[in-house]
Amino acid sequence: MDYLPLFADLKHRPVLVVGGGDIAARKIELLRRASAHIRVAAREIGPELQPLLETGAIEWIATRFEPAQLDDVFLVIAATDDNALNAQVFDEANARHRLVNVVDDQPKCSFIFPSIVDRSPLVVAISSSGTAPVLARLLREKIEALLPGNLGQMAEVAGQWRDKVKQRYRRMSDRRRYWERAFNGLFASQMAAGNVNEARQTLDRELENSDDRQGEISLVGAGPGDSGLLTLRGLQVMQLADVVLYDHLVSDEVLELVRRDADRICVGKRAGAHSVAQEETNQMLVTLAQQGKRVVRLKGGDPFIFGRGGEELQAAKAAGIPFQVVPGITAAAGATAYAGIPLTHRDYAQSVMFITGHCRADGDGIDWAALARARQTLAIYMGTVKAAEIASALIAHGRAATTPVAVIGRGTRQDQQVLTGTLEQLEELAAAAPSPALLVIGEVVNLHAQLAWFQHSVQPGARESAVVNLA
Repeated sequence: MDYLPLFADLKHRPVLVVGGGDIAARKIELLRRASAHIRVAAREIGPELQPLLETGAIEWIATRFEPAQLDDVFLVIAATDDNALNAQVFDEANARHRLVNVVDDQPKCSFIFPSIVDRSPLVVAISSSGTAPVLARLLREKIEALLPGNLGQMAEVAGQWRDKVKQRYRRMSDRRRYWERAFNGLFASQMAAGNVNEARQTLDRELENSDDRQGEISLVGAGPGDSGLLTLRGLQVMQLADVVLYDHLVSDEVLELVRRDADRICVGKRAGAHSVAQEETNQMLVTLAQQGKRVVRLKGGDPFIFGRGGEELQAAKAAGIPFQVVPGITAAAGATAYAGIPLTHRDYAQSVMFITGHCRADGDGIDWAALARARQTLAIYMGTVKAAEIASALIAHGRAATTPVAVIGRGTRQDQQVLTGTLEQLEELAAAAPSPALLVIGEVVNLHAQLAWFQHSVQPGARESAVVNLA
């Protein structure tokens, strides 16, 4: 280990910065976040620092560096473009056993600034010991994406409960288990949702009855297939799951992101082959949560768009189970974007309608006249089985038989296929498309020939998307 990682308390401690330009300004911003008392020795103060000087946020002590300025400071930063001056600052600071950093000159540093993920009071620091700062920055960006923004507030609230937990549990192992349950349970989810009062009540309730661990249900949209379209929040929730109930529409590459030791239960439904009844799925969600488990209900696309997510959460609400919803990119948005088909375009369509090809037998009749209006886009989910019926009804109610259509099979995945033609050919196109498939009807389909990009972007060796035009 080339450097010992330390977290220094700089509150109101004097720190000397030699230099007044933009390089110094970057370091001063970090020092200000740590509430340091910043002294600057510089020939002049640059425009970046001028507002700080005027408000008293920094102190300009001299127009040149003098070794005596090091006598009563905590640490030193040399941030000038004068190599000789930087070397002098380093030597004089070392002679006085002061920690010193010469910016962008690693051999002249007795301490270095790491890449920082700031979720104060939680702070994560990443360092390559000065050998590969760009790599450290890239790692910081990945960690930034994984750590929820509310972690700092969560740590603050937890800090307010530390004494209570110590009084309740005398053994450190018991305290550790309490906090592990809290940070991996309902408390963490409530904090993430901004329900701070409820989160505080959860800490108290679990403190009073440690055996009464309450589970929860997280309804997560997995997106249309490409794992890169899974939301950051969705990934975070999946990584904390005890059990995941998923649909057939969830792609294998998304399922690979589920926590390794989580139980996985497929409750998917396929046309004509319902493996698990909806009511059974609802009860399973409730039962698992009542056992104190963190249950993730993973649905393709967005769970509130033809995904029956509302029905499942109504069951959770009736049973008194806490729940949260993580939206996903719905198939109509994801698949059409990957196919190069804008859902709206001022020259072709001023509105878009999302429709399901599966309707309840006891539901209201479809307003085909409204659906057949020109200059609008229809995005039809689960419509391949009834493609002939859909096309006939639209044509009968005034939509031209030559209206452009597309059937996007396995949208956003590496084997995506986009079949285009006209409304009168919809049945043939739907029969040829792989499942799952989305039907798109409207003049915007004509833009596919110009804007298709995904099939040209797959890596060598991958199966290229097929573009079939039956017109």
